[in-house]
Amino acid sequence: MRFTASEKQELINIVVGSQFGVNKTLREIGLNKSTFYNWYKAYSDHGVDGLAPSKRTSRRQWNSIPQEQKNLVVILALEFPHLSSRELAFKLTDEQQIFISESSVYRILKERGLIPAPAHIFITAADEFSKKTAFVNQMWQTDFTYFKILGWGWYYLSTVLDDYSRYIVHWELCKGMRSNSGSCNATSKRCPLIRRQRHSSLLQK
Repeated sequence: MRFTASEKQELINIVVGSQFGVNKTLREIGLNKSTFYNWYKAYSDHGVDGLAPSKRTSRRQWNSIPQEQKNLVVILALEFPHLSSRELAFKLTDEQQIFISESSVYRILKERGLIPAPAHIFITAADEFSKKTAFVNQMWQTDFTYFKILGWGWYYLSTVLDDYSRYIVHWELCKGMRSNSGSCNATSKRCPLIRRQRHSSLLQK
């Protein structure tokens, strides 16, 4: 908690004028002993003005990049716009003997507005196809899913669906995902509808 100069002066007067002694009074009001004596010395030397909060001087961090080097990064970026942030960092190190990391170069250029925002292309899924099928066997769809059966393990189901009639033309239940493993030959089915679909497609031709 920060105290104003008048609050510090009031606390000093309370402690000095207390009949219980300095230590006990400081414990009662919850004020640190070293803090009190620093206030008391400043008050004795400079009066109320010595109790005013001191202005904190901004100290530059030891690893902060000087403004001259930041300006040099911007100048090089404008002179060589085809170079990336990494290439600019290498160029500074090789030619100017100034080491600035790639991320720092990117941050400097972004602060100056020299990094364009990426062009995002948003693609949304439609509720239905724009070009709908008009007859059977015009387009087939495939779907793969997997599920685990307790005691048996994982099984993979692949289906072939006719888009127009919504009938399953063919399906296979496999124990693995490899086509040459032979695991799909045990459980598979070709629906009899496919013969009718082929016949109907011939009629439409």
